[in-house]
Amino acid sequence: MKHFISVSQFKDQEFLDLAKRAIEIKEGALVEKNGLSIVNMFFENSTRTKMSFEVAQSKLNLNTFNFDVNTSSVSKGESLYDSVLTMKAIGMDVAVIRHQNNEYYKDLLDMGISIVNGGSGSGEHPSQSLLDLMTIVEEFKDVSKLKIAIIGDLKHSRVARSNAKMLQSLGATIYLCAPDKYQDEDYEAYGTFKSIDEVISEVDVAMLLRIQVERHATEAKHFSTEAAFLRDYGLNMKRYKTMKKSAIIMHPAPVNRDVEIESSLVECEQSRIVRQMENGVYARMAILEWIKGD
Repeated sequence: MKHFISVSQFKDQEFLDLAKRAIEIKEGALVEKNGLSIVNMFFENSTRTKMSFEVAQSKLNLNTFNFDVNTSSVSKGESLYDSVLTMKAIGMDVAVIRHQNNEYYKDLLDMGISIVNGGSGSGEHPSQSLLDLMTIVEEFKDVSKLKIAIIGDLKHSRVARSNAKMLQSLGATIYLCAPDKYQDEDYEAYGTFKSIDEVISEVDVAMLLRIQVERHATEAKHFSTEAAFLRDYGLNMKRYKTMKKSAIIMHPAPVNRDVEIESSLVECEQSRIVRQMENGVYARMAILEWIKGD
């Protein structure tokens, strides 16, 4: 079975080719419609990932089913393994799963059903990484010469982990900007820790991250108010005005407006945040096409 679980499973060129295939699909390339049965199993809330997978599945004529966690036997203590085992038994070919555990998929890979990772705790988010790469390639073509700042709650972000691995491997220079409490030494393998003010005027991509308070547990917030975070660590209008005119702003969303990014910048001229949402459909079509083997 083919699984899409991590950026690390791909060679650099393979992942880049998948992003380019997504661009081809966006530009009108023919895709083979197929009758695979796919189930979306989201154990954490989602807007963009879940809906873009559903739209992608519709465009590919997949037989799509949604597993409702709230009305399922999960409430009776059913394990993830047994839920997926049931999906396989009733005829599902592919399961798109988002789960709170970082490596939830480890026990699911030999069950005879393809697993697509729709986000694993604070571990990885490879489909978001693919659509982000697609967006960057559309803009700049060559990733290897770019300077990219990943800014915000690094410690709790699965998006940041996938993107830092993938973009550094493709040759980009990565800067990591976060308050001390939101840093993680694991990122030292991929880039250099800097303050946002040290790098914002020289980067080609400013990649903002949401502050993931739901993963902070009992840890106190590192900022006194949202306005204080935007002032000290976020992309506000003052910092935006120092960016290169060719630079772009990205954010995986949902956006905390006026926290990690000033609200007026979400849809500004240099923002590609809405395009990322649009590209999510085509990136996920490319993933599902790849899973099928076309």
